This record gives sequence, C-alpha cells and structure tokens, in this order.
Amino acid sequence: MRIVHTSDWHLGRTFHGVELLADQRRALSHLAALVTAESADVVIVAGDVYDRSVPSADAVRVYDEGLAEIAAAGAQIVVTSGNHDSPTRLGAGSGFAAAGGLHLRTSIADIDRPVVLSDTHGDVAFYGIPYLEPDTARRHLGVESVGGHTAVLDAAMSRVRADLAARRVRSVVVAHAFVSGAAASGSERSISVGGVETVPAETFSGADYVALGHLHSPQRVTDTVRYSGSLLPYSFGERTHRKAALVIDLDADGVAEVRAHELPVVRELSSLTGILGDLLTDEQYEAAQDHYVEVTLTDPVRPTDAMRRLRERFPYAVHVQWERPHSGSGVDYRSRVRGRTDAEIVASFISDVRDEPTKGERVLLERALRTVVGEPESDAAELTLFDLETIVAESA
Repeated sequence: MRIVHTSDWHLGRTFHGVELLADQRRALSHLAALVTAESADVVIVAGDVYDRSVPSADAVRVYDEGLAEIAAAGAQIVVTSGNHDSPTRLGAGSGFAAAGGLHLRTSIADIDRPVVLSDTHGDVAFYGIPYLEPDTARRHLGVESVGGHTAVLDAAMSRVRADLAARRVRSVVVAHAFVSGAAASGSERSISVGGVETVPAETFSGADYVALGHLHSPQRVTDTVRYSGSLLPYSFGERTHRKAALVIDLDADGVAEVRAHELPVVRELSSLTGILGDLLTDEQYEAAQDHYVEVTLTDPVRPTDAMRRLRERFPYAVHVQWERPHSGSGVDYRSRVRGRTDAEIVASFISDVRDEPTKGERVLLERALRTVVGEPESDAAELTLFDLETIVAESA
C-alpha cells in the first residue's frame, strides 16, 4: 500500500491580509498530480484542514474541489481534525462520505474505530485521533487527573492499542499534536492551553506509522513518527522550508520506505532590507518581483507612501517596516530625559520615528504643551490664520 501523508492545509488562511485561496487551490492540484504520479492508494490529512472553525464558503469550495481531484486520481482519503477545525462541522456526513472514499475521523468516539483498507498483504487499520483539548477530552476518555496533552493522548492510544491487539493487522495512526523533539516554525497556533503542549514520541508506540499534523515544517521525530508539514508557507520564518508530502510504502511487515516528495513552489517568499530608492531600481532585487515580499527600510528619514511605491515593483509586497539606521546609545530612558524640557523630549521622539521637526512644527508642539500644562503664552496674541498657513508651509 502506498500512502501520501499531508497535513495543515489551513484553507481560508490569509498571509498578512492577502487572500491565499488561489495558491491553496494550486497546491491541492499539485497534491492530486503527486497521487497520480505515485499511484498512491491513500491520502492522509492530519488535521487543520481549515484555518478557522467556521470556514468561508470559498474555503469550503476549495476543499471540495481538492478532494474531488484527489479522488479522481484514484486515492482514498483519511482526514482528522486539528485545533483550527470544528470537529462537528468537518465530520458532518462522515457515514455518507465514507461510501465515496472520504473517511472522516473527528470525534473521540471514533478513536478506536479504524478505517480498514486492504492491499495484497491484507488489511491496514487507519486510526484517526483528532486534536484533543485536555480539559474537554479527559472527561470523555476517563482521565481523572489533570495531566495535559500527554494524559489524554495516552488514554486515546490505549484505546487504539486495545483494538489493534484484537485485529492483529498493520496500522497507521493519524494525529494532530506537538511531539517532543520536533520544532515549531512560528506560524502554528499554540495549543498550550489546558496543560503542557508537548507529548513524547513514545505515546504513539504500537503503530507501524504515525502521521502527525500541527507543525508546519516537514520533519522526522523517529523513523516511523513524522510530520509532513503544511502545503504552503504561512510565515516569512518558513521561507527557507521546502514544502513536501511524505510518501510511505507498506509491505507485509509494516513500513518499507518513507520518502519526502518536494511540492512545487506556488509563490516564493523574500525578506528584503535596504533604502527605498535602491529597492525600487537595483537589478539584484529583480528575482523577488513575483514573490511575497516583506521589506525593512533603512532610509535616514521614514519614506512616505512606501507600500504603494514598493508595490509598483513588487506587486505581492505584504509587509513593510522602517528601521532607523543607527544603534541606540545604550543609555537608559531616565538618563536620556533628565534635565530636558517636555518640548525637547517630544522633538526627540519625532526625530526617532521620522526626522527632525521643522521650525513650524516646533512652534505647534510648544503651543500644544503650554495648553496641556496650562502655562500662559509669553505673548497673549493668538495664532492668526496667516501664522498657521506659514507654519504648515514650513513643515511641508
């Protein structure tokens, strides 16, 4: 039997406010093409199918289209729910869906009710363990003590091992959890609420292969306990990741081979640093024009309208920040403000976040400060309309 292990589709997720459904649709088409190329029998989705518990209609449409492509490629599909999913919504119609080759395992009651599929060597039992919130799951699993994620997953695996002992078949466990020794990428939502979030790999002992979801980087915990990672990068911290699906071959004795198949890059990510003028004209940045781009500007003065100007060259720019090109003095705040007037402190703040305030701006700041503290003007005259126009002109 040949299995393709995936997880963390996060359909409906945005990237710094940019809609990703078109990219996700392409990624699922790549996955279906892999199923065809590998003549895979089963595709696993180890949780976080959607990015939110109530997905948008467009996200559901992409999910439906993706499943249809994978099924048309000839594979059965085994899905469990992650911490981003609603188990009830994702598992709706599970009995009916199974008849068409979509096997949904999203409830605690189904943990020891495997999906049983067959090859020339006999049966393979697929056990789906959805994301288990410790405080909620422990009551259903009969866990009396408060032991975090390890306690509830131990109880879940006890049910799996008991059922497996009666069947004596090869087995695959599909679970959504954070296993010790694996590394997070930074774009995962923490699952530490309800106890320590990590669990030891030994928790899943007894299964021939453990297909994990939750962490977005493909990684090996043990030879047979692995994360496939997400189909797409969901943070700039993942820009060096090579996204992959894991291809597992089972023979008569269990796992014969596990190999990573790199997925085509839908759109690359780039982090650029420099002066705005250089970023807009220098040929060295040409390769990033079709990438999702984050930019750190180092201009001496904060550029105006920077994002609009950047998008003229980098249409997929999604984040920009300005980093003033000097290091701090190392002097603490109290020392830096001691002996300085309020006007001097405010002017220094403006210099730090933008540039030196103009003469006209200093006049406005001083008048504002006098108003706040109730000090009388040195001259009782009010600013005339001509005065204000002059100040604004000086500030422009």
